[in-house]
Amino acid sequence: AGGNGADRLKRPFYVIIDKESDSLIISDTDNSRVIRWPRRKGTCGETIISNIDCFGLTMDDNGFLYVVDSRKREVRRYKIGDTEGTVVAGGNGNGYRLDQLSIPRYVFVDREHSVYVTEYSNHRVAKWELGAKQGIVVAGGQGQENSLTQLDGPQGVVVDQLGTVYVTDYNNNRIMGWSKGATQGIVIAG
Repeated sequence: AGGNGADRLKRPFYVIIDKESDSLIISDTDNSRVIRWPRRKGTCGETIISNIDCFGLTMDDNGFLYVVDSRKREVRRYKIGDTEGTVVAGGNGNGYRLDQLSIPRYVFVDREHSVYVTEYSNHRVAKWELGAKQGIVVAGGQGQENSLTQLDGPQGVVVDQLGTVYVTDYNNNRIMGWSKGATQGIVIAG
C-alpha cells in the first residue's frame, strides 16, 4: 500500500543508484518528492528534494542529480544536499518554443553534460548543451504520427558515445534511433 511516510512510496516513477552513498534515488511522484533510500533492507528513505512533480532522473559522472519537474516544465541539476538546484532545460513555461518544454518525462546526460529531454506533448527529444538557453531538436518534433521523422509520446531516452539518440516511441510501440545530425530516425525495435 502506498503512503507518504519515510518508509512509504506512492506511485514511484523512476529509480537510479547513487554509488557514492550506496543508495537508491527514487522519484516518488505522487508524494511530490525525490527520496534517497539505503539499499539495506529494513531502512527508511530520506527526502532530498520536496515539492517537486518529479518524473525521470539521472546522475552524471560528477555526482550531480538531474530531475525532471513536469509541473514547472523544467529539468534541474542538483548537488546532493542542495534543495534548490539549477535549471538546465526549460523553465520558461509550457509550449513548443525551443526554450520551453511540454510534459517532459525522461532525461539523459552525456559526457559533455548535455541534457536530453523527452517531451511527451511536443513529440520530440530536445538536447540542451551545457549553459544553453534553448534546446536543439534531435529526434521527432514534426508532429504526432508514425513516419520516420515523427514520434508519438516519447518516453525513455539514452544516447550512445557516437551521439545516436535511442528513444521509446510510446504510442507507436517502437524504439527509434536517430544518428547525430539525422533528419529522420530508423526503427530499431517494434
